Amino acid sequence: MKRFLAMMLVVLMVFSLAGCTGASTATEEPTTEPVVEAAGVSGTFEGTGEGKDGAIRVNLTLENNVITGVEILESHETEGLSEAPMQEVIDQVLAKNSLSIDEVSGASYSTNGLLEAIESALGAAGVAVTDLVAVASAEGDQTPLEYRVDVIVVGAGGAGMTAAITAKEAGADVAVLEKMSFVGGNTLVSGGELNVPGSWVQENKGVEDSIEQYTADTLKGGDNQANPELVAVLAENALAGAEWLRDEIKVNYQPDYLMQFGGHSVPRAIFPEGGSGYEMISKLKAKADGMEIPFHMNTRATTLLTDENGRVIGVEATKGDQTLTFFAENGVVLATGGFGSNAEMRVKYNSEYDERYNTTDQEGTTGDGIVMAEAVGADLVDMEFIQTYPACSPTTGILSYVADTRFDGALLFNKEGERFVGELDRRDVISKGILAQTDSIGYLVWDNQVTEASHMENFQKEYDELVKNGELFKADSVKELAAHFGLNFAVMQTVLDQYNEDMKTTGEDSVWNRRGLKFAIEEAPFYIQKVAPSVHHTMGGIVINTQAQVLTAEGQAIEGLYAAGEVTGGIHGKNRLGGNAITDLTVFGRIAGEEVAK
Repeated sequence: MKRFLAMMLVVLMVFSLAGCTGASTATEEPTTEPVVEAAGVSGTFEGTGEGKDGAIRVNLTLENNVITGVEILESHETEGLSEAPMQEVIDQVLAKNSLSIDEVSGASYSTNGLLEAIESALGAAGVAVTDLVAVASAEGDQTPLEYRVDVIVVGAGGAGMTAAITAKEAGADVAVLEKMSFVGGNTLVSGGELNVPGSWVQENKGVEDSIEQYTADTLKGGDNQANPELVAVLAENALAGAEWLRDEIKVNYQPDYLMQFGGHSVPRAIFPEGGSGYEMISKLKAKADGMEIPFHMNTRATTLLTDENGRVIGVEATKGDQTLTFFAENGVVLATGGFGSNAEMRVKYNSEYDERYNTTDQEGTTGDGIVMAEAVGADLVDMEFIQTYPACSPTTGILSYVADTRFDGALLFNKEGERFVGELDRRDVISKGILAQTDSIGYLVWDNQVTEASHMENFQKEYDELVKNGELFKADSVKELAAHFGLNFAVMQTVLDQYNEDMKTTGEDSVWNRRGLKFAIEEAPFYIQKVAPSVHHTMGGIVINTQAQVLTAEGQAIEGLYAAGEVTGGIHGKNRLGGNAITDLTVFGRIAGEEVAK
């Protein structure tokens, strides 16, 4: 009798709500009342989760306890980094009708926030995760296990996509392997600036520069440990690479703004639209897509394949639980980046850089290409040279673009209220300087003039996040800044008075000989930001020659194997100057693409 009464109740509910039933789409307005049928709940429901950069809000569509649609209504996650992983989560949720999905590589905060939002929407529907109807998986996986092309490029960052496009332009059939679910590598999370001697922007601003001057700066910046032949190729081809990005890839650069990173004798870094690597990466990917270059995402290269003569003929890779084989008629380009996110590998080559250090690098930067190349006889160089970036979040380790105010006039103080290093000195010098201070923290201080000069509008999202996390504070007076983070105000004011007097009388910093933009720090509002160093770049890697061929310890080229970008060593010596990484990957990415296509 109880079962009969329960069934009658369900039938009555169905009839009473019949006008609200039917298929729903992700664009419908969320229903206020679930539509309950004998088989489950139908309707569209809203849910919210917390991503890395704020709320993620979704509309979830259910049909009889089956998820048929997920629409992201609101997201503040990093452009270019989060879209692909989040879409992969949605695809898996829809395919499996479950929140128990396979691991998604990259943007973990974003994907976890999305799953939280979906579960929140299920809660609004009154449906538990365990109530979702099991969906039968598709019969078999139709992914081919073997591929044959002319060129395989391993890594879809700036160097990899540059090499792939160049090889395709030269007539080769190209495929790109990428272990993450998104393209871009470290280039995506960089500022995207590249150093170019004799650029059109230098001409616009009347800055005198030369290939010889750039070469000298780069060699000196690396303590003369770099390979002079590679540095010469870098300098001689920088302008052509930048013009290729501008004219062929359609990367937009600000025509009247240059950055002068530490160690450079003149401003020479051209600045991309939006102030990040997304401009370059999005345009490279659009170009590659237009050329119909296939990208095999979530595909981790594990082994370089060689023939009986030691020539590299392809790559073995894994995708999920499958092993895939990619044969390359012409050869393979390794563009897998450095090893900054691999603490074990860092310690292997330099015990200083252990787990105590956060990193600015994206999580896929684990040295895979270096390991694969070494296994087929490649020589390595400069592996102990690991660079930290001085102005990062003390909490997360993420590089701060807001802290680029140091290039535009901000001053660096310690807890005692003193300046302790030149703000535009080399990155390693500034990093070591900060680590030697109380709490291993530096405090950047600037005023409204610096804010206006530093294009702060490009980084509003990061600015808001820093304020939220208690790492940045704005006030109407320097005294309030000092009090907020406990700096010695009396000393700090004395230091500022001296600096401001220098700016008003000579325009030169008499104490630390600060270069770049300089302002008297006196125009409210004032700002203070906590910063600390993080592992940022690994200068060491695979030995290459000027044709981007990978070399053995005996100096012999390994036939069929090329490399470009941070996976290589010898170009930056002991220390990489800011802005040289994008120049490096552009120049040698193009060379690798041209050479492998021959």
